[in-house]
Amino acid sequence: MSWLDFFQTPTDNCLITFGRGINASIAPDEEELFKKSYEAFEKKNILLAYELFFKSLINFTNTQANQNIILNRTDTALHFELYQGLAKIHGTVTQDKLYAEINIIKTSKASVAIKRYLLERNYQLTYVNYFSDETSIKLKLYQDNISLSPQKIYFPLRELAINGEFDKEHIKSEFSDIRLEDTAHLQKVQEKQLKIKYKYLQQWIDELEQKVLTLPSNDNTGMQSFLYLNILYKIDYLLSIKCKIHHELSKKILEYFGNEHSTIESKNEELKKYTHELKQLTYEEFSKSFYKAKYTFNPIEKSSYEDIVIFINESQNKIRWYKSNRYSQVIATIYNYIAFYSLYNYGMNSVLKELFHILIEIQNSSFFQALGCSRLYDVKTQKFSKRSILNKIKKVQEGSMQIYSTLIIPSESLNFASLDEFSNSYYIMLKNLDFEEV
Repeated sequence: MSWLDFFQTPTDNCLITFGRGINASIAPDEEELFKKSYEAFEKKNILLAYELFFKSLINFTNTQANQNIILNRTDTALHFELYQGLAKIHGTVTQDKLYAEINIIKTSKASVAIKRYLLERNYQLTYVNYFSDETSIKLKLYQDNISLSPQKIYFPLRELAINGEFDKEHIKSEFSDIRLEDTAHLQKVQEKQLKIKYKYLQQWIDELEQKVLTLPSNDNTGMQSFLYLNILYKIDYLLSIKCKIHHELSKKILEYFGNEHSTIESKNEELKKYTHELKQLTYEEFSKSFYKAKYTFNPIEKSSYEDIVIFINESQNKIRWYKSNRYSQVIATIYNYIAFYSLYNYGMNSVLKELFHILIEIQNSSFFQALGCSRLYDVKTQKFSKRSILNKIKKVQEGSMQIYSTLIIPSESLNFASLDEFSNSYYIMLKNLDFEEV
Protein backbone atom coordinates (compact mmCIF):
# COMPACT_ATOMS: atom_id res chain seq x y z
CA MET A 1 0.00 0.00 0.00
CA SER A 2 1.31 3.43 -0.92
CA TRP A 3 1.87 5.90 1.92
CA LEU A 4 -0.38 8.26 -0.04
CA ASP A 5 -3.32 5.95 0.74
CA PHE A 6 -3.20 7.19 4.32
CA PHE A 7 -4.61 10.54 3.20
CA GLN A 8 -7.45 9.01 1.21
CA THR A 9 -10.90 8.48 2.68
CA PRO A 10 -11.50 4.73 3.24
CA THR A 11 -14.25 3.31 1.05
CA ASP A 12 -17.10 1.28 2.50
CA ASN A 13 -17.37 -1.93 0.48
CA CYS A 14 -20.20 -3.48 2.51
CA LEU A 15 -23.39 -3.49 0.44
CA ILE A 16 -25.20 -6.26 2.34
CA THR A 17 -28.40 -5.38 4.18
CA PHE A 18 -29.09 -6.41 7.77
CA GLY A 19 -32.09 -6.63 10.06
CA ARG A 20 -35.75 -6.33 9.17
CA GLY A 21 -37.55 -3.94 6.86
CA ILE A 22 -36.02 -0.98 5.08
CA ASN A 23 -32.26 -0.69 4.84
CA ALA A 24 -32.22 2.33 2.57
CA SER A 25 -32.44 6.11 2.50
CA ILE A 26 -35.60 8.09 1.87
CA ALA A 27 -35.94 10.16 -1.29
CA PRO A 28 -33.83 13.34 -1.04
CA ASP A 29 -36.93 15.39 -1.93
CA GLU A 30 -39.33 13.25 0.14
CA GLU A 31 -40.67 16.15 2.20
CA GLU A 32 -41.25 18.32 -0.87
CA LEU A 33 -43.01 15.48 -2.72
CA PHE A 34 -45.26 14.84 0.30
CA LYS A 35 -46.14 18.55 0.52
CA LYS A 36 -46.95 18.76 -3.20
CA SER A 37 -49.08 15.62 -2.90
CA TYR A 38 -51.10 17.27 -0.13
CA GLU A 39 -51.63 20.37 -2.28
CA ALA A 40 -52.71 18.27 -5.26
CA PHE A 41 -55.31 16.47 -3.11
CA GLU A 42 -56.72 19.82 -1.99
CA LYS A 43 -57.09 20.81 -5.67
CA LYS A 44 -58.75 17.42 -6.44
CA ASN A 45 -55.95 16.57 -8.87
CA ILE A 46 -56.16 12.97 -7.69
CA LEU A 47 -53.85 11.15 -10.10
CA LEU A 48 -51.06 13.69 -9.64
CA ALA A 49 -51.57 13.61 -5.86
CA TYR A 50 -51.16 9.82 -5.74
CA GLU A 51 -48.20 9.91 -8.12
CA LEU A 52 -46.36 12.42 -5.93
CA PHE A 53 -47.27 10.45 -2.81
CA PHE A 54 -45.90 7.19 -4.21
CA LYS A 55 -42.72 8.92 -5.37
CA SER A 56 -42.17 10.14 -1.80
CA LEU A 57 -42.12 6.46 -0.67
CA ILE A 58 -39.44 5.34 -3.13
CA ASN A 59 -36.24 4.60 -1.20
CA PHE A 60 -32.61 4.74 -2.30
CA THR A 61 -29.29 2.94 -1.91
CA ASN A 62 -26.22 5.03 -2.72
CA THR A 63 -28.39 7.58 -4.60
CA GLN A 64 -29.92 4.83 -6.78
CA ALA A 65 -33.68 4.25 -6.55
CA ASN A 66 -34.50 0.74 -5.29
CA GLN A 67 -37.54 0.35 -7.54
CA ASN A 68 -39.64 -0.58 -4.50
CA ILE A 69 -42.55 1.21 -6.22
CA ILE A 70 -43.19 1.10 -9.97
CA LEU A 71 -45.66 3.57 -11.51
CA ASN A 72 -47.44 3.63 -14.86
CA ARG A 73 -49.76 6.58 -15.48
CA THR A 74 -52.31 6.97 -18.27
CA ASP A 75 -54.82 9.75 -18.92
CA THR A 76 -57.46 8.13 -16.70
CA ALA A 77 -55.59 5.93 -14.22
CA LEU A 78 -52.39 5.40 -12.25
CA HIS A 79 -51.26 1.77 -12.05
CA PHE A 80 -48.70 0.81 -9.44
CA GLU A 81 -46.72 -2.08 -8.00
CA LEU A 82 -45.41 -1.81 -4.44
CA TYR A 83 -43.02 -4.28 -2.83
CA GLN A 84 -42.87 -5.33 0.82
CA GLY A 85 -40.74 -8.45 1.24
CA LEU A 86 -42.78 -11.49 0.22
CA ALA A 87 -45.75 -9.26 -0.59
CA LYS A 88 -46.23 -7.63 -3.98
CA ILE A 89 -49.10 -5.14 -4.20
CA HIS A 90 -50.89 -4.53 -7.49
CA GLY A 91 -53.03 -1.42 -7.51
CA THR A 92 -54.94 1.08 -9.62
CA VAL A 93 -55.95 4.65 -8.86
CA THR A 94 -58.69 6.52 -10.75
CA GLN A 95 -60.26 9.90 -10.08
CA ASP A 96 -62.84 8.19 -7.85
CA LYS A 97 -61.11 5.31 -6.06
CA LEU A 98 -58.02 3.38 -5.07
CA TYR A 99 -58.00 -0.40 -5.32
CA ALA A 100 -55.01 -2.54 -4.32
CA GLU A 101 -54.53 -6.24 -3.62
CA ILE A 102 -51.96 -8.87 -2.65
CA ASN A 103 -52.23 -12.34 -4.15
CA ILE A 104 -51.70 -14.84 -1.32
CA ILE A 105 -52.39 -18.43 -2.47
CA LYS A 106 -54.52 -20.41 -4.91
CA THR A 107 -58.05 -20.89 -3.62
CA SER A 108 -57.94 -24.58 -4.53
CA LYS A 109 -54.79 -25.09 -2.39
CA ALA A 110 -56.13 -23.47 0.77
CA SER A 111 -56.74 -25.96 3.57
CA VAL A 112 -59.43 -25.52 6.21
CA ALA A 113 -56.73 -24.43 8.69
CA ILE A 114 -55.48 -21.66 6.36
CA LYS A 115 -59.01 -20.45 5.63
CA ARG A 116 -59.78 -20.33 9.34
CA TYR A 117 -56.56 -18.43 10.04
CA LEU A 118 -57.26 -15.80 7.36
CA LEU A 119 -60.89 -15.45 8.45
CA GLU A 120 -59.73 -14.71 12.00
CA ARG A 121 -57.22 -12.22 10.65
CA ASN A 122 -60.04 -10.21 9.08
CA TYR A 123 -61.24 -9.30 12.59
CA GLN A 124 -57.79 -7.90 13.44
CA LEU A 125 -57.52 -5.58 10.44
CA THR A 126 -58.83 -2.01 10.13
CA TYR A 127 -58.64 -0.92 6.49
CA VAL A 128 -58.11 -4.15 4.54
CA ASN A 129 -59.72 -7.58 4.38
CA TYR A 130 -59.30 -11.04 2.88
CA PHE A 131 -61.53 -12.37 0.12
CA SER A 132 -61.40 -15.15 -2.45
CA ASP A 133 -62.36 -15.25 -6.10
CA GLU A 134 -62.40 -18.19 -8.48
CA THR A 135 -58.62 -18.50 -8.56
CA SER A 136 -56.96 -16.92 -5.52
CA ILE A 137 -57.25 -15.75 -1.94
CA LYS A 138 -56.27 -12.09 -1.76
CA LEU A 139 -55.85 -9.27 0.72
CA LYS A 140 -57.48 -6.12 -0.63
CA LEU A 141 -57.77 -2.42 0.04
CA TYR A 142 -60.53 -0.19 -1.36
CA GLN A 143 -60.51 3.56 -0.76
CA ASP A 144 -62.98 6.20 -1.93
CA ASN A 145 -61.03 9.27 -3.02
CA ILE A 146 -63.38 11.79 -1.42
CA SER A 147 -61.55 14.09 1.05
CA LEU A 148 -58.27 12.17 1.04
CA SER A 149 -54.77 13.34 2.01
CA PRO A 150 -51.34 11.67 2.04
CA GLN A 151 -51.79 10.79 5.72
CA LYS A 152 -55.12 9.08 5.03
CA ILE A 153 -53.55 6.93 2.31
CA TYR A 154 -50.35 6.06 4.17
CA PHE A 155 -51.81 4.02 7.01
CA PRO A 156 -54.22 1.87 4.92
CA LEU A 157 -51.44 1.12 2.42
CA ARG A 158 -49.01 0.31 5.22
CA GLU A 159 -51.55 -2.03 6.81
CA LEU A 160 -52.03 -3.81 3.49
CA ALA A 161 -48.27 -4.20 2.89
CA ILE A 162 -47.19 -5.13 6.44
CA ASN A 163 -49.99 -7.65 7.02
CA GLY A 164 -49.75 -9.16 3.56
CA GLU A 165 -46.06 -9.80 4.15
CA PHE A 166 -46.65 -11.13 7.67
CA ASP A 167 -49.34 -13.58 6.59
CA LYS A 168 -47.40 -14.87 3.61
CA GLU A 169 -44.43 -15.46 5.94
CA HIS A 170 -46.74 -17.19 8.42
CA ILE A 171 -48.23 -19.49 5.78
CA LYS A 172 -44.80 -20.33 4.38
CA SER A 173 -43.59 -21.18 7.91
CA GLU A 174 -46.60 -23.14 9.19
CA PHE A 175 -47.75 -24.78 5.94
CA SER A 176 -44.54 -25.63 4.13
CA ASP A 177 -46.30 -27.69 1.46
CA ILE A 178 -48.38 -24.70 0.29
CA ARG A 179 -47.02 -22.70 -2.62
CA LEU A 180 -47.41 -18.93 -2.30
CA GLU A 181 -48.54 -16.81 -5.24
CA ASP A 182 -46.69 -13.86 -6.76
CA THR A 183 -43.13 -14.48 -5.51
CA ALA A 184 -41.17 -14.07 -8.76
CA HIS A 185 -39.74 -10.78 -7.47
CA LEU A 186 -37.74 -12.51 -4.71
CA GLN A 187 -34.01 -12.99 -5.25
CA LYS A 188 -31.72 -15.71 -3.94
CA VAL A 189 -28.95 -14.97 -1.45
CA GLN A 190 -25.50 -15.98 -2.69
CA GLU A 191 -24.45 -19.43 -1.46
CA LYS A 192 -21.05 -18.09 -0.35
CA GLN A 193 -22.82 -15.62 1.95
CA LEU A 194 -25.17 -18.33 3.28
CA LYS A 195 -22.26 -20.60 4.16
CA ILE A 196 -20.57 -17.79 6.08
CA LYS A 197 -23.79 -17.12 7.98
CA TYR A 198 -24.23 -20.81 8.78
CA LYS A 199 -20.65 -21.04 10.02
CA TYR A 200 -21.13 -18.06 12.33
CA LEU A 201 -24.46 -19.38 13.63
CA GLN A 202 -22.64 -22.51 14.79
CA GLN A 203 -19.72 -20.49 16.16
CA TRP A 204 -21.94 -18.09 18.13
CA ILE A 205 -23.87 -20.91 19.76
CA ASP A 206 -20.63 -22.72 20.66
CA GLU A 207 -19.33 -19.52 22.25
CA LEU A 208 -22.63 -19.05 24.08
CA GLU A 209 -22.50 -22.54 25.56
CA GLN A 210 -18.92 -22.00 26.72
CA LYS A 211 -19.82 -18.62 28.24
CA VAL A 212 -22.73 -20.11 30.21
CA LEU A 213 -20.32 -22.59 31.78
CA THR A 214 -18.24 -19.71 33.17
CA LEU A 215 -21.17 -18.16 35.06
CA PRO A 216 -21.32 -18.50 38.85
CA SER A 217 -23.39 -21.46 40.04
CA ASN A 218 -25.78 -19.22 41.96
CA ASP A 219 -27.43 -15.89 41.16
CA ASN A 220 -26.84 -16.25 37.41
CA THR A 221 -30.43 -16.07 36.13
CA GLY A 222 -30.19 -12.51 34.84
CA MET A 223 -26.86 -13.17 33.16
CA GLN A 224 -28.25 -16.22 31.38
CA SER A 225 -31.19 -14.15 30.14
CA PHE A 226 -28.86 -11.58 28.60
CA LEU A 227 -26.77 -14.30 26.94
CA TYR A 228 -29.69 -16.21 25.41
CA LEU A 229 -31.74 -13.19 24.35
CA ASN A 230 -28.69 -11.48 22.88
CA ILE A 231 -27.92 -14.38 20.57
CA LEU A 232 -31.53 -14.44 19.29
CA TYR A 233 -31.47 -10.70 18.53
CA LYS A 234 -28.02 -11.16 17.01
CA ILE A 235 -29.20 -13.96 14.70
CA ASP A 236 -32.23 -11.93 13.66
CA TYR A 237 -30.23 -8.81 12.80
CA LEU A 238 -26.90 -10.07 11.47
CA LEU A 239 -28.15 -13.14 9.61
CA SER A 240 -31.35 -11.43 8.35
CA ILE A 241 -33.27 -14.68 8.56
CA LYS A 242 -36.72 -15.10 6.99
CA CYS A 243 -39.54 -17.64 6.87
CA LYS A 244 -39.63 -20.50 9.37
CA ILE A 245 -36.55 -19.64 11.45
CA HIS A 246 -37.58 -15.98 11.75
CA HIS A 247 -41.14 -17.01 12.61
CA GLU A 248 -40.00 -19.39 15.37
CA LEU A 249 -37.34 -17.02 16.73
CA SER A 250 -39.83 -14.14 16.96
CA LYS A 251 -42.27 -16.42 18.76
CA LYS A 252 -39.62 -17.39 21.35
CA ILE A 253 -38.81 -13.73 22.09
CA LEU A 254 -42.51 -12.86 22.36
CA GLU A 255 -43.13 -15.78 24.73
CA TYR A 256 -40.17 -14.79 26.91
CA PHE A 257 -41.43 -11.26 27.51
CA GLY A 258 -45.14 -12.05 27.31
CA ASN A 259 -45.49 -15.00 29.71
CA GLU A 260 -45.88 -13.44 33.16
CA HIS A 261 -46.73 -16.74 34.87
CA SER A 262 -43.45 -18.50 34.08
CA THR A 263 -40.23 -18.12 36.09
CA ILE A 264 -37.09 -16.59 34.58
CA GLU A 265 -35.34 -19.94 35.13
CA SER A 266 -37.88 -21.84 33.06
CA LYS A 267 -37.82 -19.16 30.35
CA ASN A 268 -34.04 -19.44 30.16
CA GLU A 269 -34.35 -23.19 29.86
CA GLU A 270 -36.71 -22.76 26.91
CA LEU A 271 -34.25 -20.44 25.18
CA LYS A 272 -31.44 -22.90 25.89
CA LYS A 273 -33.42 -25.69 24.20
CA TYR A 274 -34.20 -23.47 21.24
CA THR A 275 -30.58 -22.43 20.67
CA HIS A 276 -29.69 -26.13 20.75
CA GLU A 277 -32.33 -26.74 18.06
CA LEU A 278 -30.78 -23.97 15.95
CA LYS A 279 -27.37 -25.58 16.35
CA GLN A 280 -28.75 -28.89 15.06
CA LEU A 281 -30.00 -27.33 11.81
CA THR A 282 -28.36 -28.76 8.71
CA TYR A 283 -27.07 -26.32 6.11
CA GLU A 284 -29.89 -27.39 3.76
CA GLU A 285 -32.54 -26.59 6.39
CA PHE A 286 -30.85 -23.31 7.30
CA SER A 287 -30.49 -22.08 3.71
CA LYS A 288 -34.26 -22.33 3.06
CA SER A 289 -34.90 -19.34 5.34
CA PHE A 290 -33.34 -16.65 3.17
CA TYR A 291 -34.25 -14.43 0.25
CA LYS A 292 -33.57 -10.87 -0.89
CA ALA A 293 -36.48 -8.48 -1.41
CA LYS A 294 -37.45 -4.83 -1.62
CA TYR A 295 -39.29 -3.03 1.18
CA THR A 296 -41.38 0.13 1.34
CA PHE A 297 -42.66 0.32 4.93
CA ASN A 298 -40.86 -0.20 8.22
CA PRO A 299 -42.58 -3.08 10.08
CA ILE A 300 -41.74 -1.56 13.48
CA GLU A 301 -43.90 1.25 14.82
CA LYS A 302 -42.12 4.57 15.32
CA SER A 303 -40.67 5.11 18.78
CA SER A 304 -39.63 8.32 20.44
CA TYR A 305 -35.93 9.09 20.80
CA GLU A 306 -36.57 9.64 24.51
CA ASP A 307 -37.75 6.02 24.94
CA ILE A 308 -34.53 4.74 23.39
CA VAL A 309 -32.44 6.97 25.66
CA ILE A 310 -34.31 5.65 28.71
CA PHE A 311 -33.59 2.05 27.64
CA ILE A 312 -29.87 2.82 27.17
CA ASN A 313 -29.73 4.46 30.62
CA GLU A 314 -31.43 1.48 32.28
CA SER A 315 -29.08 -0.94 30.54
CA GLN A 316 -25.98 1.03 31.54
CA ASN A 317 -27.21 0.97 35.14
CA LYS A 318 -27.34 -2.83 34.94
CA ILE A 319 -23.81 -2.90 33.53
CA ARG A 320 -22.62 -0.80 36.48
CA TRP A 321 -24.28 -3.25 38.88
CA TYR A 322 -22.62 -6.26 37.24
CA LYS A 323 -19.27 -4.45 37.27
CA SER A 324 -19.52 -3.55 40.96
CA ASN A 325 -20.38 -7.16 41.77
CA ARG A 326 -17.46 -8.50 39.71
CA TYR A 327 -19.56 -10.31 37.09
CA SER A 328 -17.32 -9.33 34.19
CA GLN A 329 -18.37 -12.32 32.01
CA VAL A 330 -21.59 -10.64 30.91
CA ILE A 331 -20.46 -7.02 30.40
CA ALA A 332 -19.51 -7.29 26.71
CA THR A 333 -22.73 -9.20 26.01
CA ILE A 334 -24.89 -6.43 27.48
CA TYR A 335 -23.08 -3.81 25.39
CA ASN A 336 -24.02 -5.88 22.31
CA TYR A 337 -27.52 -6.55 23.64
CA ILE A 338 -28.38 -2.84 23.91
CA ALA A 339 -27.88 -2.27 20.17
CA PHE A 340 -29.55 -5.48 18.99
CA TYR A 341 -32.53 -5.02 21.32
CA SER A 342 -32.99 -1.40 20.22
CA LEU A 343 -32.97 -2.25 16.50
CA TYR A 344 -35.41 -5.14 17.06
CA ASN A 345 -37.92 -3.27 19.22
CA TYR A 346 -37.76 0.43 18.36
CA GLY A 347 -38.80 2.11 15.14
CA MET A 348 -36.09 4.75 14.85
CA ASN A 349 -35.12 7.38 12.31
CA SER A 350 -32.59 6.39 9.65
CA VAL A 351 -29.76 8.41 11.23
CA LEU A 352 -30.02 6.69 14.61
CA LYS A 353 -30.39 3.33 12.89
CA GLU A 354 -27.18 3.91 10.91
CA LEU A 355 -25.32 4.92 14.08
CA PHE A 356 -26.46 1.78 15.91
CA HIS A 357 -25.34 -0.27 12.92
CA ILE A 358 -21.84 1.23 12.98
CA LEU A 359 -21.47 0.14 16.61
CA ILE A 360 -22.65 -3.36 15.72
CA GLU A 361 -20.08 -3.47 12.89
CA ILE A 362 -17.35 -2.67 15.42
CA GLN A 363 -18.57 -5.12 18.06
CA ASN A 364 -18.91 -7.93 15.51
CA SER A 365 -15.99 -7.07 13.27
CA SER A 366 -14.91 -10.64 12.47
CA PHE A 367 -18.33 -11.50 11.05
CA PHE A 368 -18.45 -8.38 8.90
CA GLN A 369 -14.94 -8.94 7.63
CA ALA A 370 -15.87 -12.51 6.64
CA LEU A 371 -18.69 -11.05 4.52
CA GLY A 372 -16.21 -8.76 2.74
CA CYS A 373 -16.88 -5.59 4.74
CA SER A 374 -14.15 -3.26 5.97
CA ARG A 375 -12.61 -4.20 9.31
CA LEU A 376 -13.35 -1.60 11.97
CA TYR A 377 -11.87 -3.50 14.93
CA ASP A 378 -9.17 -6.18 15.09
CA VAL A 379 -10.15 -8.75 17.71
CA LYS A 380 -6.63 -10.24 17.94
CA THR A 381 -4.73 -6.97 18.39
CA GLN A 382 -7.69 -5.14 20.01
CA LYS A 383 -7.00 -2.16 17.76
CA PHE A 384 -9.63 0.09 16.18
CA SER A 385 -9.69 1.42 12.62
CA LYS A 386 -10.24 4.83 14.18
CA ARG A 387 -10.13 6.87 10.97
CA SER A 388 -12.65 4.59 9.23
CA ILE A 389 -15.02 4.73 12.22
CA LEU A 390 -14.89 8.53 12.44
CA ASN A 391 -15.38 8.85 8.68
CA LYS A 392 -18.46 6.62 8.84
CA ILE A 393 -19.95 8.77 11.61
CA LYS A 394 -19.08 11.94 9.70
CA LYS A 395 -20.80 10.56 6.60
CA VAL A 396 -23.97 9.88 8.62
CA GLN A 397 -23.98 13.45 9.95
CA GLU A 398 -23.41 14.97 6.51
CA GLY A 399 -26.27 12.90 5.08
CA SER A 400 -28.64 14.07 7.81
CA MET A 401 -28.23 17.82 7.39
CA GLN A 402 -31.20 18.24 5.08
CA ILE A 403 -33.57 16.92 7.78
CA TYR A 404 -31.72 17.60 11.05
CA SER A 405 -29.82 20.82 10.44
CA THR A 406 -28.86 21.25 14.12
CA LEU A 407 -27.63 17.66 14.60
CA ILE A 408 -24.05 17.39 15.79
CA ILE A 409 -22.67 13.90 16.48
CA PRO A 410 -19.95 14.40 19.14
CA SER A 411 -17.59 11.66 17.90
CA GLU A 412 -14.63 13.40 19.55
CA SER A 413 -15.92 12.10 22.89
CA LEU A 414 -15.42 8.44 21.91
CA ASN A 415 -13.01 6.42 24.05
CA PHE A 416 -10.84 4.02 22.03
CA ALA A 417 -9.02 2.53 25.05
CA SER A 418 -10.86 -0.82 24.84
CA LEU A 419 -13.95 -2.27 23.18
CA ASP A 420 -16.00 -2.01 26.38
CA GLU A 421 -14.89 1.58 27.00
CA PHE A 422 -15.66 2.42 23.38
CA SER A 423 -19.14 0.87 23.56
CA ASN A 424 -19.93 2.79 26.75
CA SER A 425 -18.77 6.11 25.28
CA TYR A 426 -20.66 5.39 22.05
CA TYR A 427 -23.95 4.94 23.95
CA ILE A 428 -23.27 8.19 25.83
CA MET A 429 -22.82 9.84 22.42
CA LEU A 430 -26.13 8.36 21.18
CA LYS A 431 -27.94 9.77 24.22
CA ASN A 432 -26.90 13.33 23.42
CA LEU A 433 -28.21 13.97 19.93
CA ASP A 434 -30.58 16.69 18.72
CA PHE A 435 -33.16 15.35 16.26
CA GLU A 436 -35.13 18.55 15.89
CA GLU A 437 -36.28 18.65 12.27
CA VAL A 438 -35.86 21.63 9.97
